[in-house]
Amino acid sequence: MADDQSQQERTEQATPKRLEDARKKGDVPRSRELTMTVVMLSGATAMLMMARPMGGQLIEHFQSALVLERKQIFDPSQMAVAFADIAAGMFISIAPLAAVLLAAVFLSAVSIGGWSFSAQAAAPKLERINPIKGLKRVFSANSLNELVKALAKFSIIAVIAVAWLWYSVDELSGLGRESVSGGIAHAMRICGMSFLVVSTGLVVIAAVDVPFQLWQYHKKLKMTRQQVKDEFKETEGRPEVKSRIRAMQQQIATQRMMEELPTADVVITNPTHFAVALRYDESSMGAPRVIAKGKDLVAKRIREIAAENKIPLFAAPPLARALFRTTDIGDEIPARLYTAVAQVLAYIYQLKTKRAPGQPYPDRPVINLSDES
Repeated sequence: MADDQSQQERTEQATPKRLEDARKKGDVPRSRELTMTVVMLSGATAMLMMARPMGGQLIEHFQSALVLERKQIFDPSQMAVAFADIAAGMFISIAPLAAVLLAAVFLSAVSIGGWSFSAQAAAPKLERINPIKGLKRVFSANSLNELVKALAKFSIIAVIAVAWLWYSVDELSGLGRESVSGGIAHAMRICGMSFLVVSTGLVVIAAVDVPFQLWQYHKKLKMTRQQVKDEFKETEGRPEVKSRIRAMQQQIATQRMMEELPTADVVITNPTHFAVALRYDESSMGAPRVIAKGKDLVAKRIREIAAENKIPLFAAPPLARALFRTTDIGDEIPARLYTAVAQVLAYIYQLKTKRAPGQPYPDRPVINLSDES
């Protein structure tokens, strides 16, 4: 079976179960180019918006770092405290930019594959340190694809970066003639604009890479026809097992039906092919209710139990067929059969009523369903 599946072509799209199993293993589509592009664009935008306040805070920290009191110079513990204060201040200054970059990494990662955390993917695997498999990965088609993308990315970014630096050479040269605070803020704006311009090249690469990654992911998860059949059997159950379960359920339902049958008021028959048992309690029911029904062998068993419990049998083929086909066990009879069933029940009740000596039996009603509305 395994050899047959390996020889078959993967022509079928991945089923929802296969996609869900892959997600549980941490196998979801990802695009590093999209992540890099979003991070660059977000970082550049944040630097442009926060250049002046960040520049002012960095200047304050640089100034405080260059000013040391005499006791700090000769006391090593004071130097450590001063360094920790400066490092904390620097971190606070760049914290908004770091938060933007972290959010960009997370949002770009889940944008095409969604959120996925898998312990299986994080678990150590010996095959990852297998040198033979490592060589296969190095010389695989995927590695060649990554190499082509890296070269294309480097070429595009290099051309854009060189052109932008050539365009900004005068502005960069003028930074030395500005004040310290103004120069740092201006330099951060230049960096932000440079990242923004360079990111335009990454947008082109990401626009090509995202559809390619999605296509490659779904191609990898394609299935053979046999795999689809096997998965269906595992999910829905094998036909022989389902048939056995249905037979057992039907057997249990029939047994319960037979246990309730002795409470019936009448059994309407075909007279041999169908049998439908009815019960009516005017204090608790709005209409007569079907408590048992069956055909052929089940109908025969219903008639036998009815005879054992002295339940009247009433042969009315059209009515028996109509009740069998339009009701389920536990259902009230349909409104269009009220008159016909009422005639049958009235006749049965008259038979059960004690008659005076010499009083004739009631006439058996003639059931005509054509008169029902």
